[in-house]
Amino acid sequence: MADTGSKKIVHIHLGNTNYKTSLTAGQHELTADEPKSVGGTDAGPDPYDYLLMSLGSCTAITLRMYIERKGWDVDDIYVELRHFKDHADDCEDCDDKSAKIDKIEKEIIVKGDLDEDQLNRLLEISYKCPVNKTLRGSIEMNAAISQR
Repeated sequence: MADTGSKKIVHIHLGNTNYKTSLTAGQHELTADEPKSVGGTDAGPDPYDYLLMSLGSCTAITLRMYIERKGWDVDDIYVELRHFKDHADDCEDCDDKSAKIDKIEKEIIVKGDLDEDQLNRLLEISYKCPVNKTLRGSIEMNAAISQR
């Protein structure tokens, strides 16, 4: 995986085509958009899709690295993710009684010859991918704005 110690820079551009957004990371260019039902053109995945793809790809890559180090017999790794907002029913002391908690469900499917202990170990390792650690940790975010 990429060196997590260096600063990652991506560029985002949103012109005047509703929500169709150009995303550039190095030499790679992607498109994000919103579905037509909310005014987008559905020209690409929405931002939450990219969040899930980031977590899923990081999980799969981390597992593959671990599997290769162990020399285990695994042909394929599939990661399926779902994001939804759940009512904060257990939040009796919340200021906002209609609060919702973001939840991500992750299902990992491994095609290979592994026993139950190996599968359980892979599940543990899946939580150690860098994107998972970022999402579960505290994030300091700074923003600046300028006009040209």
